[in-house]
Amino acid sequence: MSAPAAAASIRSFDPAAWLPDDLLERFRARAVEHDRTNTFPEADLGELRDLGYLAILVPEDRGGAGLTLAEASILQQRLAGAAPATALAINMHLVWTGVAAVLADRGIDDLAFVQRGAAAGEVFAFGISEAGNDLVLFGSDTDATPTGDGGYAFTGTKIFTSLAPVWAHLGVHGLDTTSPDAPMMVFALLPRSDAIVTRDDWDTVGMRGTQSRTTELHGAVASAERVVRRIPPGPSPDPLIFGIFSVFEILIASVYTGIARRALDVAVETAHRKRSKKSGAAYSQDPDIRRRVAGMAMAYDALPPQLQSLARDVDEQVDHGARWFSLLAGLKHRAVVMAKGVVDDALLVAGGSSYTSGSELGRLYRDVMAGMFHPSDPESAHSALATAWLGPVHS
Repeated sequence: MSAPAAAASIRSFDPAAWLPDDLLERFRARAVEHDRTNTFPEADLGELRDLGYLAILVPEDRGGAGLTLAEASILQQRLAGAAPATALAINMHLVWTGVAAVLADRGIDDLAFVQRGAAAGEVFAFGISEAGNDLVLFGSDTDATPTGDGGYAFTGTKIFTSLAPVWAHLGVHGLDTTSPDAPMMVFALLPRSDAIVTRDDWDTVGMRGTQSRTTELHGAVASAERVVRRIPPGPSPDPLIFGIFSVFEILIASVYTGIARRALDVAVETAHRKRSKKSGAAYSQDPDIRRRVAGMAMAYDALPPQLQSLARDVDEQVDHGARWFSLLAGLKHRAVVMAKGVVDDALLVAGGSSYTSGSELGRLYRDVMAGMFHPSDPESAHSALATAWLGPVHS
């Protein structure tokens, strides 16, 4: 089905129409192999591209489906339940299309080229993370040097660059220290070129299919029309910063919430299937198992409504003011903590079989660990919440 046909038939928004069960089962089967061989899910990406999934957040008048962030969150939860690494990888593309939508909704069309590219099937990646840079969006160790024609040359090293084998455009930031108004943070989209080296160094405990390799920038040039923002370093109310932070946190939380739902479903299936040698009854009748599953469900049930609420607030431009960053950081942190706890309990329900390398729950256990390493990490999330409620620390 072509992207326009998919958009026309699905605009009423049925998650199962976008991501039908048979497609998810194919993804789930492939996830086993990509985890084992440490490879990128090319076939998953191909099917998603054919469905128009790369443009779900692109408006219909630019060739996309015109879905909302709240709807994309639901889809990413569903996708993550089948193939967490595929969902996390495609998340990084959706961040840029989501940021483009956030800006456009606020009358800023600076990322129209991202929307057009996504509608054409081009892949955008997220190259912001740097080793040891806990400033994240607010600072950079990458050098951004003006080229004299409005463009910039970027030199530095980015880590955790998901979609490494397939991206066409890489969103990066760097620090301009030479212009008259320096220092200035520069955000831009780079085309793939010989000035960009992708290391083959992704060999992790989990989320292996994302292929989030280290990326070296050796004077990689963004032309003037691909430089999307120059702002002073540090916390900023700029709409681009809000767009990146809001879409990133909500979609990351969606992926880990989807993992939790899958772990809960597997635990329930296992409890119904396994029978006690001692009593002859299904494990689903054991009071200890029932209590554990109930606790998992209580933890999980809290997150989808929170995701929908904050995503709708972004879509509808609700003004939370300075509270936005603490709300978003808290959401992401709660989702990851919840997901880790649910997966832990799912393994206990399933028993020793989940400890084998080929077990789906064993893979989910490894995949869910990655959640703590995405911004906002536990320290920055707690700092944001403390500042929101107690005020800043006095110097």
